[in-house]
Amino acid sequence: MANAPKPTTVKKESSSSASNIFATLVIPICIIVGFIIWKFVLGDPSNFIDNNSENLPLPNNYPGTAYKGGPIVAILIGLLLTTIVFSIERFIVIGKASGKSSLDSFIRKVQALLSAGNIEAAKAECDKQQGSVANVIKSGLKKYSEVEADTNMDVEQSIVAIQKEVEEATALEMPMLEQNLTIIATLVSIGTLIGLLGTVTGMIRAFAGLANSGAPDQSALAVGISEALINTMTGIAVSTLAIIMYNVLTSKIDKLTYAIDEAGFSIVQTYASSHK
Repeated sequence: MANAPKPTTVKKESSSSASNIFATLVIPICIIVGFIIWKFVLGDPSNFIDNNSENLPLPNNYPGTAYKGGPIVAILIGLLLTTIVFSIERFIVIGKASGKSSLDSFIRKVQALLSAGNIEAAKAECDKQQGSVANVIKSGLKKYSEVEADTNMDVEQSIVAIQKEVEEATALEMPMLEQNLTIIATLVSIGTLIGLLGTVTGMIRAFAGLANSGAPDQSALAVGISEALINTMTGIAVSTLAIIMYNVLTSKIDKLTYAIDEAGFSIVQTYASSHK
């Protein structure tokens, strides 16, 4: 029994390693896909005058206009895809952590069973629910049964032991939910900064067109302004999506944490009230 926690630890380390490999692969793949979209979709000759991507885009042709934003647009498209992929991955992970049925309904069932003193039924409910929240609650319930059977521990010691077990189980489960959130948070700033870089590059090209001897090169001027504006728009889009997804995912994790705290408090209160 003393070696029971080891498989869980190995499982968590394995999940963390898999998540790190996923993060390492996704970012370059998304950047490559971004360049493919920029080159072959936005840069399709049919989007330009005389079917030549070296010419100006056709009137009101937004893909062609975006292509003229330059390679930085490709990077920003890659970052946008990265945000989408990591957001979907986190939604899946958090959804699994919540369990098979409604989290609120599960917590109410566990609390009702605890109030009735039916610890074994509460454990069975955790087995049916599955997920990180159920795992933490089941750990607390197991410790409840252990301290109840241990005649050498007084009530205060038992309560502390239950609380400690819940905290340790939470410490094992929660980091898995927060993985890759830092990448999404970083994309909030990176999207804006790379968009700003593209804006500056485009303005340099625009002023270079104005600086030509004789009449200004209207084509170069138009391309430069286009590059500046497209990069600004794409960078803002990346940052906006990233910050929305970060806040949504964080709120979902907070909900799971609150559910764990609520259930842990119920376990402790049940034990304290039944062992006065």
